[in-house]
This record gives sequence, structure tokens and C-alpha cells, in this order.
Amino acid sequence: MQENLVIVESPAKAKTIEKFLGKDFVVKSSFGHIRDLSKKDLGVNLDKDYEPVYEIPSDKRKVVEELSSLAKKTKTVWLASDEDREGEAIAWHLAEVLGLPIDQTKRIVFHEITKPAILAAIESPRTIDMNLVNAQQARRVLDRLVGFELSPLLWKKVRPQLSAGRVQSVAVRLLVEREREIIAFRSTPYYRVVAQFYAAADPDKTLFKAELSTRFDTREEAETFLRSCIDARFTVAKAEEKPAQRYPAPPFTTSTLQQEAGRKLGMSVSQTMSVAQHLYEQGLITYMRTDSVNLSKQAIGQCKEEIIKLFGEKYSSAHNYKTKTKGAQEAHEAIRPSYIERQAIEGTPAEKRLYDLIWKRTVASQMVSAELDRTTITIAIDGRREQFVATGEVVRFDGFLRLYSESTDEEPAEDSEGLLPKLSAGDEVLYQTITATQRFTMPPARYNEASLVKRLEELGIGRPSTYAPTITTIIARRYVAKENKNLYVTELGEVVNRMMKKAFPSIVDLQFTANMEYLLDSIGDGTIGWKTVIENFYPDLDKAVKEAEKTLESVKIADEVTDVICDQCGRNMVIKYGPHGKFLACPGFPDCKNTKPYLEKIGVKCPKCGGEIVIRKSKKGRRYYGCENNPDCDFMTWQKPSKEMCPKCGHIMLEKGNKLLCSNEACGFVKNS
Repeated sequence: MQENLVIVESPAKAKTIEKFLGKDFVVKSSFGHIRDLSKKDLGVNLDKDYEPVYEIPSDKRKVVEELSSLAKKTKTVWLASDEDREGEAIAWHLAEVLGLPIDQTKRIVFHEITKPAILAAIESPRTIDMNLVNAQQARRVLDRLVGFELSPLLWKKVRPQLSAGRVQSVAVRLLVEREREIIAFRSTPYYRVVAQFYAAADPDKTLFKAELSTRFDTREEAETFLRSCIDARFTVAKAEEKPAQRYPAPPFTTSTLQQEAGRKLGMSVSQTMSVAQHLYEQGLITYMRTDSVNLSKQAIGQCKEEIIKLFGEKYSSAHNYKTKTKGAQEAHEAIRPSYIERQAIEGTPAEKRLYDLIWKRTVASQMVSAELDRTTITIAIDGRREQFVATGEVVRFDGFLRLYSESTDEEPAEDSEGLLPKLSAGDEVLYQTITATQRFTMPPARYNEASLVKRLEELGIGRPSTYAPTITTIIARRYVAKENKNLYVTELGEVVNRMMKKAFPSIVDLQFTANMEYLLDSIGDGTIGWKTVIENFYPDLDKAVKEAEKTLESVKIADEVTDVICDQCGRNMVIKYGPHGKFLACPGFPDCKNTKPYLEKIGVKCPKCGGEIVIRKSKKGRRYYGCENNPDCDFMTWQKPSKEMCPKCGHIMLEKGNKLLCSNEACGFVKNS
């Protein structure tokens, strides 16, 4: 009989942990959840106090059989799933299925996959936290009840394969409301006046820029002002120089990592989480689902050592940040490198870039603030009440800016701040140019993935683990389209949101949804029973659904017409949606029942025959790129073709990560994209 069996969630994590434990430990993976609510029916027994009905999916039966066999031959089983609600639920399901006593089975958690962290966890096991398990059960049951009740209604009233959910419905509402703000916005013109001045006493006539503090509504007002400046005298009314500080941003939480990776690296939320998961499983970063900005004393000490080594002691300043997010768990840590001294890693380009971002943010958070001089010069115009204002910012000591500067969602300023000349009140300045330029007020910006995550977090809606799947779902359901990184609501999204607001106002109510997250957290800390939350929610939902079935009118959304001609009747085929995604169908149904696979074009011509390259799927479901004229043309590639041709041999270039590779292997030409 073997001594120890450790069960983790992923095989990659199992391999990493097995290196740290001795020969007395076998580490196996459950490959995530091993049980879920039954799909045969609702999966919740409404007659038995909302008791969940669980089943082992067919694709997990072999895993369960192997783990059961190993558990029977093992003295001690250690459940080492992730340290969040989902991880706790996985541990509980494993204990239930493997027949392990809940109050005796050893549950271990760790925030990073390093040898000290794993050994420390083994030294201090605990039992399964049933409060966290119940919080996860409540979340899962709520989501099933909402989905099971609302989705069939949407199928009847709108179209098949739609879905509704607590967080996704609110996310769509936010996007709809922003779209309406943009449509309702009426741009108005204004005139911005900018001057290039130099000090009258300056023999070098060094120019500096200043902007008029007043903006004019009409061209006539702007022209009148410019004429009055021709012979006017300009003097410094006030010159102020104030010291200022800029402080480093705290280490990453899940949402701030998603936002910054989107802004700085151009990664989608789901891509960020996928790459971060790989980094975590390799033991390179700490757990990537967290809302805490806290760092351990050990990490703060390691940062100090690294900062002193790289930049000197004057750049080091230990900070212990406090999390402001409601319901955040301070016992957890922020996302940071497992080993601060490891500045760079081996891996894919995406892994390297994301790790570099996390490393810089973590280390910069423990550096001194930047010291600045902010200068403001106010220039008076004889005979007029308007004034010009020049602002400048000089970095006296770069501090954390030497390593890292946080980006924002805001547009960069039109005129960057720079060094201003030394001037005093009463000094005369002369202008070289004074220009009035017409501008227009801008509507609110559309949400992108990063700004939507930020807004959801501000409202207390969703949790670190939900943002990526929520955005993926609303795009997959075609409620939202993504173009040039911006999220646009589709006609379908508008229709579904309108229906939800009319029939189920609480589901799309921001405060109600945020309060539901608070209740789930309260279940997790043991202050409320999980069935109480369901009992207070479900009867009203069920009543609203029955009423909606009677009162809501069906909505017909026009099919998207394509340029593909039906080869049986000559009509333009339309895009339809089935269980496996898009397909082409003849609009003449039922007279003409012709259908075809939908082939998505990527805007690149086939190098063999000049036809369009389309996305296809192999028999095993793997995505590849082939010619629309297949089987007459056999062009295919697993990598996405670009519009560029190889300058060396003329073959088409393929996209791979942040590089372009020649499709001709014999050529081997590579270019950074």
C-alpha cells in the first residue's frame, strides 16, 4: 500500500508538484470538476428543498475510476485543489465520490507552486470548508435555475441556442446603455486656442506652449479674440512651481491584470487568464484568481533585495497595500512572481510578455514614489479677461517610473507636458503664433474588455473567476460583437436586453446582482444558509417566467443574407444557427431545404488559386485554414495566413504568436509582426 496520494486540478500542476514531494507521494489530477448538476433534467430537486442532483459526466468516468482505485490503495489522501469556491467544491466532490470522510480527509491549499509553499501546506492541512462548498453550490444552483427557466423562453420568443445568466445579462445591459448614450450624444463644435510664447528677455527665443483657459463656441468669437491679440501685451500674471509625488500602483489583482494586459499587451480577458493559468501551473506566478493586493512579508523582502541589486537602496520603499474591493480576502496574495529574483522566463511569447508585466508591476509596487516639479504659468492679456495657461512637469527623481508606469483607459493629452522657462510675475512674454482650431465634443467611449471588467468590478458584480467566461459567453451568443478591441451590442443583444428588462427586471438590475454576490460571499463566511438564498429568489423567478410566457411577444430577427447562391433554386443563402454553430440555409424553406456549411472568410486570397481562404474544421474538430474551392484546390495550413508574401521566396507568410513565418519550410524566413 502506498503512503500518500495528492489530488490536484490540472495535470500540469501535478507534474510541477511531483518534483517537490518525495517518493512517498503520488500526485494525480482530477482534470477540474469530476461532478456537475445532472443534464437530464433541471438537476435541482425542487420538491426536496432545492437539493442538487449530481452526476459524473461520461468524459470523467475513467478519471474517477483511476482515482478511486488509487485511493483504496493509499494510507493518506490529500485534496489539493485551488483555494477558492470552485476549488473547495472540487475537493468536496472528490471526497464524496471517493468515499473519503469529510471531517477527516486532509485538505491542503497554497497560493504558489513552490517547494516551500507545498511543504508548508503538507505541514498544516485542514478539513474541507463546507461554507465555501455551500457558496459554490448556491452559485451553481442559482445559475442553473436562471438558465433553465429563462433560456427556453428566449428560444421560443427569439431564436434557438440563446441563454441568459445573472452576470452576463447585466454585462449586456451595461453595453446597451453605453450604446444608447453614444447614439443620444450630440457633438457640438468649439474652438481651442493655443499659443507659442517665448520670454521677451530670452535672447534664444525658446518657445513654450500655452492654452487659453476659455474655449469659444463660434468661429466669429474665436476670430474676434485672435484679432484682439495682434497688438496686445502679454505678461506673466502668476508663476507657480510645486513639488509633487506620483505613487506606484499596487500589485495585480485578477481584474487589474486583465485590464493592464489588454491595454499594454493587446490581450483579451480570456487570453490573459489562459496564459496566467499556464504560468501558475508551471510554478512561475502565484494564484491568478484573487481580489487582494496584499503581498507576503517574504515577497516584500525579496522585492527589496532585487530593487537594491538593480537600482540601489534609494529606490526601495516597502509598501503593504490594503484591498478596497468589497468582499476581498486579505489572507490571499496579489498576483506576483513565485520567485522575485527570476526576472525572465522561458516560454511562449505571450507567457514571456505577461510574466514580464507581472514582474515589473510587483517590483515597482515596492519602489519609492517619483518626485516631480509641476510648474504652472498664467499669462494675462492686456484689455481682456481671458488668460493663457502653460503647464509643465519635470521628473526630479524617477523612483518607480524607472521600471514601470501604469496605463489608463483615457486618451493621451493632446499636448504633452514638458519643461517651462523660469519666469516670474510681471515678466513680459511675446507670441510667435496664436492659433484657434475647431474641435468637436466626443461621445462616451465604447467599452472594451478591460473597461467592461473595470466597470463590473466597480459595481461589485461578478468575481475574479467570472469575468473571462462572462465576456466569452456574450460574444459566443452573438449578443455582442468585438471590432478593433471595442465591444458593440448587436441587434440580438438589444432585443434580449429589452425582453429581460421588461419581464425580469431583477435579473438585469445592477444593485440586485451586486447584492446576490454579497449573499454568496455571506454563505462562504457562514453567516447565512445557502438554501435560504435560493428560497428567497426562485419563487419570484418562476412566477415571472410563467407570466412572461403569456405576455411577451415573439420577436423575429432577420437572418443575415450572404453572397452564396443556393445551387438548387438560385436564392441568396442566409446564415442560420444550430447546435454546432453557424450554417448556410436557403431562405426558400420549406420549398427548398438546401443547406451548406458556413465557411468564415479571413480576408486573405489563396496563394494557389486566388479563391478566399476560409476557416475549416478537421474531423477531430481542430481548426485549420483552407481554400473555399476545396476539393478542387487543396491549400491548407494550421497557422493563420497573413496578407503578406515572403520577400525571400514569394510564398505566403503565416501568423504565429508575434511573428510571421514563411509557409515554405525550405525558405525559413521569419519576421517580427
